Amino acid sequence: MKPHKEMQQKAKVLANKALYQAVLSLQNEEECSQFFSDLCTPSELEAMVDRWAVVPYLNEGLPYRKIHDITGVSVTTIGRVARFLTIGNGGYKTALDRLRPFNL
Repeated sequence: MKPHKEMQQKAKVLANKALYQAVLSLQNEEECSQFFSDLCTPSELEAMVDRWAVVPYLNEGLPYRKIHDITGVSVTTIGRVARFLTIGNGGYKTALDRLRPFNL
């Protein structure tokens, strides 16, 4: 590996960590809204919102078609989210469990 590629990889790892730290520093919904609106394009933000919108319905066991009818999210996206909800890294489940007391 060339030295500059190694430096770029280290910078990317540090930037990745810094991004997560920035998210963790946000203190309320308004700050999150402002941060994600600055960070993401409207279509990127819409894609994330769509993915998160289907998580509770998948968790309840609703059929993909019913979730599509409720949310307007494509069946393909619903399937992708379902796959990560089942065999992903646990991020969806962690957030869902922590928000459950708030009736997500």
